[in-house]
Amino acid sequence: MDFDDFDKKLLIYLQEDAKQTTKELSYKLGLSVTAVYERIKKLEKLGVISKYVALLSRDKINRNFTVLCHVKLVQHKKEYVIEFEKEVVNLPEITECFHVSGDYDYILKINVKDMQDYRNFMLSKLTTIKHIASTHSSFMISEVKNTTSIIL
Repeated sequence: MDFDDFDKKLLIYLQEDAKQTTKELSYKLGLSVTAVYERIKKLEKLGVISKYVALLSRDKINRNFTVLCHVKLVQHKKEYVIEFEKEVVNLPEITECFHVSGDYDYILKINVKDMQDYRNFMLSKLTTIKHIASTHSSFMISEVKNTTSIIL
């Protein structure tokens, strides 16, 4: 999809702060409020903008213990993959799940309160999912970069 310079700048501004008014955006872009509104609606309709969210501070909500958990299934059979993914989607502690190539089948990003909370999550939720052969967990020491912005 090709974007003109106004669309690109608009998307950058919205990624920085989606609560900006069309009036504020029109001032930054040098376009009328109506033109900005129409561009936003067009980008939403095309699915370029899929949703608007509030990003929470993990510190403030006591969910700052971040774990990357590599999961290997017993076999990479279609029904095992479908069943695993269906279960993972319903676990709110998992904020991201990637089906990957390599030694493991999935990488999960998990946010919990602390190590004890992670242990409870593993024992009562994750390991109850069928067809998991093994897991390998890495714990975040510090966050170097975390962004939701995508360059155009």
